[in-house]
Amino acid sequence: MAGYKNFEVNRNKQKNTVGVFDRKRKFNKSSDNITKSEKLMQGVAAWAAFYLSRPDIFADEYLGLSLKPFQKILLYCMMHYNYTALFASRGLGKTFLTALFCVIICILKPGTKIVIAAGQKGQAMKIVTEKIPELMNMSKTGMLKREIKGSIRTSMNTDDPNVEFLNGSWIKVVAATQGARSARANLLILDEFRMIDPKIYKNVLRRFLASSRQPAYLDKPEYKNKQEYLERNKEIFLTSCFYKFNWSYERFKVFKKSMLNLKKYFVCGFPYQVAIKENLVNKEQLLDELAEDDIDEIGWHMEMDTLFFGESEKAYFKTEEIQDIKVLQFPVYKKEIQELVKTKKPFHKKSDNEIRILSCDIALLGGDANDSSVFTLISGKKSKNGTKYKREVLNMESFQGLHPETQALIIRRLFDDFECDYIVLDRQGNGISVYAYLCRKLYDPERKIEYQAFISMNEKNDPKLEAFHMEDEYEERIFTISATEEFNSDIALDLKDKITNKRISFLISKNDVREHFVNEPWFNKLSIEEQVQLLNPYVQTQLLENEMVLLERLDHPKYVKLKEQAGKRKDRYVSVAYGNHFISLKERELSKSNRSYDIDDDLVYY
Repeated sequence: MAGYKNFEVNRNKQKNTVGVFDRKRKFNKSSDNITKSEKLMQGVAAWAAFYLSRPDIFADEYLGLSLKPFQKILLYCMMHYNYTALFASRGLGKTFLTALFCVIICILKPGTKIVIAAGQKGQAMKIVTEKIPELMNMSKTGMLKREIKGSIRTSMNTDDPNVEFLNGSWIKVVAATQGARSARANLLILDEFRMIDPKIYKNVLRRFLASSRQPAYLDKPEYKNKQEYLERNKEIFLTSCFYKFNWSYERFKVFKKSMLNLKKYFVCGFPYQVAIKENLVNKEQLLDELAEDDIDEIGWHMEMDTLFFGESEKAYFKTEEIQDIKVLQFPVYKKEIQELVKTKKPFHKKSDNEIRILSCDIALLGGDANDSSVFTLISGKKSKNGTKYKREVLNMESFQGLHPETQALIIRRLFDDFECDYIVLDRQGNGISVYAYLCRKLYDPERKIEYQAFISMNEKNDPKLEAFHMEDEYEERIFTISATEEFNSDIALDLKDKITNKRISFLISKNDVREHFVNEPWFNKLSIEEQVQLLNPYVQTQLLENEMVLLERLDHPKYVKLKEQAGKRKDRYVSVAYGNHFISLKERELSKSNRSYDIDDDLVYY
């Protein structure tokens, strides 16, 4: 960075001492004897050398692009360092800036070969199909269009997206897979590299950089077979920050150490404040997002604050373990959302070997502002030998401050929409009021149907619950829970076991699924509100993960005791833990299939 200090002050001084066009320069006799053509080429060489040292000036003068100060600095670093890693918040335009650097180096260094790779090929293609055409339209001089050969292929479905330049340079896009193969590259760009398998990077992608660029001057005797004249190939790593267990964090530490040791490594992070300062994002919009009750705080910490996240040493659930079980592509949607989905890909159709649980953790009415009522759909699918259930958390809804009757109505709607078999209900606090409404027939004015009365299947003879049983016709569909210290310890141990052994699965991240939906025409036709509803199960799953990794285990001689951090919540965790516990009880039925068995035979009442 030292070579870039006060670059604006020195800019005119540099320009006035460059090339044979400087009027103040006194040519010696040998210079006077060269031809006009040779003088021209000397000038071209001098200006090219100057622009290579100052790519930001080249972008301004040759391409006619106005850049922000931080963009000028980053272009300089990309040009002068062999390894560059940028960790940037959303909205900062790192893909745009990388595309600009690609076209600059392709123009100034003929025959440059660039390969762009990403975890998803569509992400890498944005540089070719979106950003370079955008640069062509922004260029005030129109020179970029004159440098590119033919037209850019803009089809997102092309198998070989690339840009070719008239001087022999080119940019190609590859998928970061074991089968990725390409001609040799001089510049390797890894977009959202945290999503790339590190083995693919080391064994496949990095092998593209086997040979250096071969400009024609290397064939001259004075340069031939001299290593000091060979250009170094470059690597650029782009991503937002992520969890510390991901290899991107280790890569960050490698870059930091190498940079401090004055090697040609450069790493930096640009949080959302930079985007606000440079007027790239709307400040009020970001502040509104930050103030929302259901904000993904860990996601904001990583994506917007540009900080890596790692759970504390006391964390009971580990981030890496939870990430390993986030494999489910699609949720089960409630009725009104199902009607919006037009994808041809199959969603979860209920099978004969499957049970579905709606697990409910009820918040106190008018209680702590951090408390929410959470309703979670968990599917249990029998194993091939019929002795175990594989759990899948397929949807989740959360609400605050609702009347018990309204909550009971929501539960009954979700029960039908999700084709559930059982309700798991926390009967403590406001839960007993919700139970009282579930025990009677409920009329739904929106759907114009009447719901059957449900009562407890395991505590139906409890006097406190029996007082609410007013209907002659009912079904025993509710498994009621009254948690104790021992019970809470048991469900924590049980859920930890299922996560560790990968016998429970969560939905994939909202960012991963957004990439799929954005390419669906029907999704883009939906209103913003409808899109938000469609992505809500993924958002809730992320909030569930955040709750779980922030739960810390307290020292206790007998039980596992989990405590949420100040101001945090654990409602989603509790809802999932309840449902998982019920399915574990149902598994005991499967293991005792040789005799007549009922779930009541094996329940402990709390």
